[in-house]
Amino acid sequence: MAPAIHDFDDSFLDRAIRLLEEADVQSPSVFTFAEVVTSLAARHPALVALDAEGELVGAVFARVDGERAWVLRWVVAPAHRRRGVGLALLRALERRLVAIGVRELGILTPTEAEGIEAAVSAGFVAHDRITYLEKRGLSRVNREDPIAEVGGMRLTSELWRSIGGMENEKELIERRIILPLAEPAAAKLHGVVPASAIILFGPPGTGKTTFAKAIAGRLGWPFVEIFPSQLGGEDAHGRAGALRDLFERLALLDNCVAFIDEVEEIASNRQAKPETLVLANELLKLIPAFREPGARLLVCATNSVRDLDHAFTRRGRFDYLMPVGPPDRRARLGIWQRYVGQITQAEIDFDELVERSQYFSAADIEFAARKAAQAAFERTVLENAVGPAQTADFLTAIAATRPTITAAMARDFEEDIDRYART
Repeated sequence: MAPAIHDFDDSFLDRAIRLLEEADVQSPSVFTFAEVVTSLAARHPALVALDAEGELVGAVFARVDGERAWVLRWVVAPAHRRRGVGLALLRALERRLVAIGVRELGILTPTEAEGIEAAVSAGFVAHDRITYLEKRGLSRVNREDPIAEVGGMRLTSELWRSIGGMENEKELIERRIILPLAEPAAAKLHGVVPASAIILFGPPGTGKTTFAKAIAGRLGWPFVEIFPSQLGGEDAHGRAGALRDLFERLALLDNCVAFIDEVEEIASNRQAKPETLVLANELLKLIPAFREPGARLLVCATNSVRDLDHAFTRRGRFDYLMPVGPPDRRARLGIWQRYVGQITQAEIDFDELVERSQYFSAADIEFAARKAAQAAFERTVLENAVGPAQTADFLTAIAATRPTITAAMARDFEEDIDRYART
């Protein structure tokens, strides 16, 4: 007896799920169950086959795209195969599709899947020369957005405004770097060539990365950080090729700030690793093209400018070698005032904080300020001693914070300014 064909409705859902699960064990489908559910929710055509006892013995689910439709899933219970159930489902589906204007119906199925003979009997043509290709785990990158494709981000000018306590460095970067790039017509009028590549050097934790991001935000340009260690490729030459490809894509952007942190890791004059030497040589070859007139800026940061290969520091590669050092007394005062103002309104002895925090970087000061805030918080919660953070809390936090910058680093930095700075 021929099966009875019915339009799918929710009363068939549980039984259809069981049938699909059994089919997946024997022969996984190209289309997932989730895609079937999505099509059902969108009211795409779906049919079920019932035997004489009303048992669900087959089902077919389709998705319609204009005049073309695809069979998402087409299953028949094992005990009812080769009895015409699958053929009946396909023919019934075809009638419904024709009624709504569909002119082509396709099936994607594994080569050894059950039912291919039934499909051929229903008039389908198997194409021997067609190969189904699939790629899973695609990156959620918008390929229509070239900035996202190179891992870029847009930052606001608020980051530039938020930098406090580094006024000397900030003013120098504003005048030398940002203004000529932001005002190209005025720069051209006066014969000023805007910078296209710079090196920021100084001890760890002095804010070089923050300045690079802030420059991008101040200019309104996308910020792209380049991690040489993360470039794709099976060997050094493959990674060098990936670096070259990245720079070619950067050249397609209208403007951008490209940033390489700790560039000494690949450009050290003491570096003997073939891997890094190949990358360094490739980067040296890419810089001149990147420096061609255009709204682009390469910023390299290093903790040890004296360790850079001479080929990187000589004139013609980089426009400026700019020091970003530990905050002086005036800078430390500004940084302390910024963070303390967020924590307490109590009377604070800033002169004492500044004196005790010599060699502290901006990050060290922020860390110590947060420790003082935590101490006041714990007193309130654990000891029921409600009150704002006091000078003593900040001094205790300073004493418990190891400075990122040592006296030796500070001395070396002063020497590096004399020997390498180009501002």
